[in-house]
Amino acid sequence: MKLRLFGLSMVGVAGLLALPACKKEEAPAPPAAAPAAPTRQAVPPAPTAGAGTGEAAAPAAPAGNGVVKGTVSFTGTPPVMADLAPSADPACDGRPEKEESVLVKDGKLQNVLVRVKGPVAGAPAAPSTPVVVDQSKCSYVPRVQGAVAGQQVVFKNSDGTLHNVRGVVGTKPLFNVAQPPMGAPVQKPMPADAEVLRLKCDVHPWMAAYVVSNPNPYFATTGADGTFTLTGLPAGTYTLEAWHETLGTKTAEVTVKDGTPAEATFSFAATDAQAKQ
Repeated sequence: MKLRLFGLSMVGVAGLLALPACKKEEAPAPPAAAPAAPTRQAVPPAPTAGAGTGEAAAPAAPAGNGVVKGTVSFTGTPPVMADLAPSADPACDGRPEKEESVLVKDGKLQNVLVRVKGPVAGAPAAPSTPVVVDQSKCSYVPRVQGAVAGQQVVFKNSDGTLHNVRGVVGTKPLFNVAQPPMGAPVQKPMPADAEVLRLKCDVHPWMAAYVVSNPNPYFATTGADGTFTLTGLPAGTYTLEAWHETLGTKTAEVTVKDGTPAEATFSFAATDAQAKQ
């Protein structure tokens, strides 16, 4: 009997000793730590405004604060643009009906590339994003744009027809690339020893475009209103050049100051085309 009572006592003691341990194990677990925020991986820069639209690609952000604004005018009677030959290609529907080498509206000249000539101290390097030339409705878009020396040029075919891109510097052919309907873009480097890359299509002979190389990113192409704006220039005095595909070039000196926009104007005339021929 004593042994039985002793056994029961030992079981009771073991139970009491185990009770705290059970309570400890049953204690609620501390709240789980909030998941760490996902690590952001570096992503490539978004395409420039011109990417995929045929518009001129924006140069890399310059270092200065100077601004040059101006207008390019045309004096006298603009030359008459010739009618383009009819095309049976349905992909060309909506193309311009006339040649577009000289576009004048209300005395303002379109498609003039205005640029700062020569190297500029502190100017950024060539952008890693390319300039884009699109083929849309059997026309090159844009017709005229600038590129920083060393920058890449991408050719797109947004038409449902075959094009070929023939690149020419002066009279020297550089490349001739066929692009099938809606084909993959083709990339070429801007020639290091050329200022003007002329583009043409043998399939549609009226197609023409120009990419003007510059050692700095300070350039702009005039729109239908003939205006241009150069931004981010360091303070200093510069030579500006206005380049047109058939009318030649004009130059002007401009002094740029931080926070004070400078102005520059250029004027072309029909006689400039005659002198260039």
